[in-house]
Amino acid sequence: MPRGRPPQRTREQVVAAAVAIADAEGLDALTMRRLAADLGAGVMSLYTYVRDKDDLVDQMVDRISAYDPPEQPDLLTLTRWQRELMLRHPWLPSALPNRQLTGENTLRYLELGLAALAPTGLPGGTKMEILALLTGFVASYVSHELAQAQAGLTDPERIAAHIAQLQAAVATGAYPELAQVLAEPSPPVAPSFDAIAERMINGLVNG
Repeated sequence: MPRGRPPQRTREQVVAAAVAIADAEGLDALTMRRLAADLGAGVMSLYTYVRDKDDLVDQMVDRISAYDPPEQPDLLTLTRWQRELMLRHPWLPSALPNRQLTGENTLRYLELGLAALAPTGLPGGTKMEILALLTGFVASYVSHELAQAQAGLTDPERIAAHIAQLQAAVATGAYPELAQVLAEPSPPVAPSFDAIAERMINGLVNG
């Protein structure tokens, strides 16, 4: 019996093309119709490779999440890697909520995170919650970074503008505790990503 025509492309090629669209124009620009056009394929042919757009995005997340560190990383190293990944793929923070992430790369990350938490002796459910909370923190932090970059503000400019707003507010006399903080010899500055991440990790693990 004659066989059907073999697929003209692989699933990896389809997912790579979807990642390219999202990287360049954002996740909202990615539709099955747009992807088909970029691939020079019919829309319905894409369902040979993915069930639907949700499945496509799951596979996109897994594709970009390959991570094979030279040694067992700690939680801070893992959060740094997540931040770098999200900055390279700005659509990722908005894609993560409600994803069914069971691909090889995302499971590998989960395994590394659980191994980093193994010495704590915490229950498995608590370990999973900590990893989810840290991922949420990184996504929120990166979303803020990307928004500031889009607005064209540098960190010193943003901090200076924020302090000026706070000083105007405390001048009313309604915020004495805040006024005391601003009156200290070293004005408050935004802590680094590492500093915030370390505080979160210590609080979640040792709290």
